[in-house]
Amino acid sequence: MIYKRIKRVLDIILSIIGILILSPILIITALLIYIDSKGPIIFKQKRLGLNGKEFGMYKFRSMCCNAENKGSGHYSFKGDPRVTRVGKLIRATSIDELPQFFNIIRGEMSLIGPRPTLTYHPYKYEDYPEGQLKRFKVRPGVTGLAQINGRKGISWDRRIKYDIEYVENLSFRMDLKILIITILKVVTMRDNINVNITIREKGKEADERWL
Repeated sequence: MIYKRIKRVLDIILSIIGILILSPILIITALLIYIDSKGPIIFKQKRLGLNGKEFGMYKFRSMCCNAENKGSGHYSFKGDPRVTRVGKLIRATSIDELPQFFNIIRGEMSLIGPRPTLTYHPYKYEDYPEGQLKRFKVRPGVTGLAQINGRKGISWDRRIKYDIEYVENLSFRMDLKILIITILKVVTMRDNINVNITIREKGKEADERWL
């Protein structure tokens, strides 16, 4: 597919432009995080990428150190005490996602695509039903079809359905539509807080598997 090759070139060009234009915001954010709380400025987390290959996804740190081990689950929620003061701001404005421009340049991510999942949640790569593995046939994205259709307000079952729909209908027109809607959502700060249970409790799955 010709567009897949063009898409990669566009990803690199737009990421470089994004870094250059937003460099003042990147620098200011880094300084605020450094002043606000102890810990690294950049949070690196293992995620599943193209064909299930693991990579380290970059984010500006918005939580206290070792947040995943403090008993509140893998995902944040409204009023989460683990989120720092600066973290609340950069999450609300999605500034915490900007370091992923570097993941795109490295070839680990795309600007548009299924959001990269954790290596162990909702499932390990080898535990995904065969019908869901199609979501790993493209590079994961900073934003995607699921993000413009509810983002954190929808179940994993629906997120994965949107991911597969994206892979099956990949086109420049769809990417442009997702990008425009994403920008509008970021400006209005919509759908950026977890409102549903997304973690799998011991002995119980919060979301239904889709085959």
